[in-house]
Amino acid sequence: MRALVLPIIVPMITAAIMLLAPRRPVMQRWIGLAGAVVLLVSTVAVFGRVNGDGIQVLQVGGWPAPFGITLVADLLSALLLVAVGIVAVAVSGASFAGVDPRREAFGYYPLIQILLMGVSGAFLTGDFFNLYVWFEVMLVASFVLMALHRNRPQLEAAFKYVTINLIASSIFLTALGLLYGVTGTLNMAALAQSWPSVQQTGMDAILAVLLIIAFSIKAGLFPLFFWLPASYHTPPAAVGAVFAGLLTKVGVYALLRIFTLLFQSGPGALATMLLAMSAATMVIGLIAAQRERDFRRILSFNLVGHIGYTTASLAVLTPAALGAAIFYVLHHIIVITNLFLVSGVLLRLRRTTDLKSLGGFYTSQPLFAAVAMVPIFSLAGVPPLSGFLGKLAILAGVFEAGAYWVGGIVLVVGLLTLLSMGRTWAEAFWQPSAEVDRATPGTALMMAISALSAVTLAMTWLAGPLFDITLRAANQLLQRDDYIRAVLGGAS
Repeated sequence: MRALVLPIIVPMITAAIMLLAPRRPVMQRWIGLAGAVVLLVSTVAVFGRVNGDGIQVLQVGGWPAPFGITLVADLLSALLLVAVGIVAVAVSGASFAGVDPRREAFGYYPLIQILLMGVSGAFLTGDFFNLYVWFEVMLVASFVLMALHRNRPQLEAAFKYVTINLIASSIFLTALGLLYGVTGTLNMAALAQSWPSVQQTGMDAILAVLLIIAFSIKAGLFPLFFWLPASYHTPPAAVGAVFAGLLTKVGVYALLRIFTLLFQSGPGALATMLLAMSAATMVIGLIAAQRERDFRRILSFNLVGHIGYTTASLAVLTPAALGAAIFYVLHHIIVITNLFLVSGVLLRLRRTTDLKSLGGFYTSQPLFAAVAMVPIFSLAGVPPLSGFLGKLAILAGVFEAGAYWVGGIVLVVGLLTLLSMGRTWAEAFWQPSAEVDRATPGTALMMAISALSAVTLAMTWLAGPLFDITLRAANQLLQRDDYIRAVLGGAS
């Protein structure tokens, strides 16, 4: 299916066109928005084909797997690609109101497109080495975006961000070298086919630990998550939104792939290790969020804590738990992207995101408060919104698997999230304030926030059909033979 290359090619071409007009920021904005819309359309087309006809494969240049570059889209990849398209349109639209001239002059718009290309490539690649390449594309683009303004807080955040992610990349590359030495291939389907016959107990454990550590750093799991809350609150709202919405999810996606393809029947200690890391991530992230007084840092620690929901479900490795995890990832991409855009409006209105200088928006900006209420309460898990439904599905999945202590932690962390976001809503929006608004929310930001809030409401309304799709995606992940046949053309 040649359309598989479009989610990679479209942002690449968009970035190239933008570079032809480096000193025309208005033109770049419109080119970026047009490219994002085309990207969304192409991802929806890919999803439609995968949903109707099954796993889609493209062997680039006609070279058969495992020798050439393989692009693969199953239901998990296709769902995440649609989320990338939605985030791309929202962030591109929001950028009309939230980017300063210095960033525009130094390549902000092309860099966003390169970042989207890297994320799309990571979700589509059928080869672990190319996954490493796409990680590096994302790392370069995100580092430059974070450091673009060159003030001290952003440079410090960028240094922490790039240092820890380079360590993760080095660990990943080391694991790939060992994996290639054992199997002679890094094609995901070929590895899944040959791994049961070549794996060695000691090497199995070493590779699994190395890969878990590398991807856990990328995802923001305990104990190496400190780079995330130290960096995500520093860039502009649109940049923070695309970082929070997409970058950590690539790490979660990589964990989903590696566990379901190679380690379904791996040592039980691996699942225990991932469960312990997930539980610690949930608890520490949400406890830290209670102590913060800055809206963006509260979001950053909530982001950390909620990553643990998905990886805990992965460690359980049942269809119900995996399906719930996939649903929750989709919900979280939309909601956390939206909340970082909400922080952009707070900056416009009060020039700060410190809670002590906020408040009163329920009366001074009732429309903004109404649309912001949706992602805030959805992240908090207030019924019947998608966040509540996702947490309920995760609880059902882990309880069904007998992981009752994990379910207990999910309940406690859900309560902490409710307290964190409830306090944020009360202090930032509800309580009276002597501060006055210094600007308007901005049409572009309001349109982006409203659109993402509408997507959240749609996910709530269509939760039943969406759960059916995510459960099918989970079953597809656990049935490796279908993936192997699609890529290699034969049974495992």
